[in-house]
Amino acid sequence: MEEQSSMWPTMVMIVSRCANSQVLSMYCQWNITLSQIINTTLAKILPYKSDAGHFCLNSSLEAFGFATMAKIAIGSIQEVTKPDCIQALVVEFIATFLFIFAGVGAAMTTEKLVGNEVVGLFFVAMAHALVVGVMISAGFRISGGHLNPAVTLGLCVGGHITVVRSVLYWIDQLLASVAACALLSYLTGGLATPVHTLAVGMDSLQGVIMEIVLTFSLLFTVYATLVDPKKGFLEGLGPLLVGLVVGANIMAAGAFSGASMNPARSFGPALVSGDWTDHWVYWVGPLIGGGLAGFMYENFFIVRTHVPIVTDEF
Repeated sequence: MEEQSSMWPTMVMIVSRCANSQVLSMYCQWNITLSQIINTTLAKILPYKSDAGHFCLNSSLEAFGFATMAKIAIGSIQEVTKPDCIQALVVEFIATFLFIFAGVGAAMTTEKLVGNEVVGLFFVAMAHALVVGVMISAGFRISGGHLNPAVTLGLCVGGHITVVRSVLYWIDQLLASVAACALLSYLTGGLATPVHTLAVGMDSLQGVIMEIVLTFSLLFTVYATLVDPKKGFLEGLGPLLVGLVVGANIMAAGAFSGASMNPARSFGPALVSGDWTDHWVYWVGPLIGGGLAGFMYENFFIVRTHVPIVTDEF
């Protein structure tokens, strides 16, 4: 009996150690599994470096069961010194300058010569449609021919241009707009550069919504005809079609919000004329519309896998 009673503490100790060992083993396995899940999740949602060396922000919710979304490339400040970036900035400045010069110049000519408002609106719309199509074609190979901060933002949201280069493009476009409007004012003997303002009876919210819709249609067209790899028969027609959308939007909404769709197009005339009435509308509306269109088209409509395009050829 004494021997049996003395064995009980030993057996209890052995069982206790075995139990502790099993618990420890289970804890280690659970900890390793949890760590792998956390690391995998963080790898999907935290910034990482792309193949090009740019820091990218994966805005996807793939880690939580959603489809992969677009990657926003941050870029680096060293881009400023790269020859291709400098060349792109020069071309973007020239293309935006010529676009603003023709667009604002057409509006000034209309105020000077045309008495009929309908004819004047049509004249301005056609001038913008033509110059937008031509300048996109002229700058597309080197800078992309954005001409517009809202277009740049829409392409940045889709990961087609880095954030750093987007900021440089914005500065470039605004400077080009100011230079074009200042030159127009000088060449016309000090005539005021027409600014975008809201029509009587339209409040700021209505103006913002109008500009959101107009700019959304512009960026949707840019993506569908210029960016989408599955554009098919639209290859080469993109600049013309984008210009036509700009002209159509001006005809549709020019009498209400002015149909800017472009913060740079509104900024230059406002600065040179000193008239900032409702100016914020032409930043908020276009940027929301452009960013929203870029995000939606890039993530929901572009098909990356190879799908043969149906044609009439057999």
